Amino acid sequence: MKQVLLSLKHISKQYPGVLALNDVSLDVYEGETLALCGENGAGKSTLIKTLSGSILPSEGTIIYDGKEYDSMTPKRSQDLGISVVYQEFNLMNTLSVAENVYVGRLPMKHGLYDKKTCIEDAKKIFADMEVDIDVTKPVEELSVAYMQLVEIAKNLAKETRLLIMDEPTAPLTEHECIILFGIMRKLKERGVTIIFISHRMNEIFDVCDRAAVMRDGQLISVHNIAEINRDQLIRDMVGRSMSEAYPVCEKTIGETVLKVENLSGNGVKQISFELHRGEILGLAGLVGAGRTEIMRILYGADNGGSGDITLHGKKVFFKNPKEAVKNGIVLLPEDRKREGVLLTLPISQNVVLPNLRKVSSGLFVNRKKVDEMVERQRSDLKIACYSGEQLAGTLSGGNQQKVVLAKWLASDAEILIFDEPTRGIDVGAKWEIYNLMNALCKRGMSIIMISSEMDELIGMSDRVVVLFEGKQTGTLAKSEFSQEAILTLASGEELVRS
Repeated sequence: MKQVLLSLKHISKQYPGVLALNDVSLDVYEGETLALCGENGAGKSTLIKTLSGSILPSEGTIIYDGKEYDSMTPKRSQDLGISVVYQEFNLMNTLSVAENVYVGRLPMKHGLYDKKTCIEDAKKIFADMEVDIDVTKPVEELSVAYMQLVEIAKNLAKETRLLIMDEPTAPLTEHECIILFGIMRKLKERGVTIIFISHRMNEIFDVCDRAAVMRDGQLISVHNIAEINRDQLIRDMVGRSMSEAYPVCEKTIGETVLKVENLSGNGVKQISFELHRGEILGLAGLVGAGRTEIMRILYGADNGGSGDITLHGKKVFFKNPKEAVKNGIVLLPEDRKREGVLLTLPISQNVVLPNLRKVSSGLFVNRKKVDEMVERQRSDLKIACYSGEQLAGTLSGGNQQKVVLAKWLASDAEILIFDEPTRGIDVGAKWEIYNLMNALCKRGMSIIMISSEMDELIGMSDRVVVLFEGKQTGTLAKSEFSQEAILTLASGEELVRS
């Protein structure tokens, strides 16, 4: 019999007007990987913050390694060997990768910071993770995926007994996920207990022993993974049955609206593809393949590119995003919290700011037009909020993504570039985003979708362009889709077609 490492007894957390946790009791065993499942707002983050000491429970008891505590503090949690990899990064951008890994515990020699040892120790951790990274590089120069890997390395460098991972794979590609799962299995062999939060069903079934499901602040069920299937787990999470992972869409794919020929720069070389009206064109590749980089050239966010771009039969090359937006091309960025929404502003201002000319007369903003624009987008996209004046930062990940989409739909966009459209979004909200994407295509819009989720690429794309180290390795038609085919091309290998 496995020993109980952590036991939560009747944990509740009350905020004004909101019961975030409602009488949650759960045992976590030594050396197991426990999935903590639920939609955004189910109470998962609140629960793990009670374990890290970030918040104090209103009621209940935490029993850890046989000792009883009314609550945790950050220091007590750390001293007990509890480490948390949060969905929101906690990195110091101007420090190097190595310094971030050991921040607060920097190696010293003769009373001074020992930079050489810090670098060598950090290299060993990343070598064990099988991650190729320059540990002397400032974190601010890293992609979102590599920032996530640094967060994970920070916690692996500690003496950890309980590792809590909140959506660690959200910014990672299939290859990076495989590396992470290998690390998790090694930790499990060493006796480390893992609580794993993910909205990706296949990951839960691949690496977890049990799954605890939360909904509306309550613990709904606990299952052995071997004794449950995907549909049962989702039904517990969302309170209803979802028979398909990706909605079926009957649509007509029309003429070519965008043609890219030999586009180079920003680390990519000679990329060529076409995008048709009503089509979802997937863009696949490992971290560093150049997927986001090529889109930033196309969108005018990065300069210095070369090649030919033809939009509706006319040659274009955008100097900045403003020109792209004016021509109907918009970008929904991977890091929506930093680049997509203004978290401290209300939904209404997020939607209206890129569209001020539509709601203004001279120097004056027409409040009636603003309200009509915001209400139309809120209603069409089913943004869950109490009003358009709710702060964007208080919304769930799925609703924040809808706000980003709302501002661009209000601008009459025709081509939408979705960079990781469902990153950090729960299974129910994903379904809504997918339905929205299909609906937009049926209206005659076109979508370029960058995704690190293999199932998402296969489930949503009409064609897939695959990149490897800045080069295009192939384009797959829907009839050619398979994980093996995409991974072969994404690894730089030649695909043998029958």
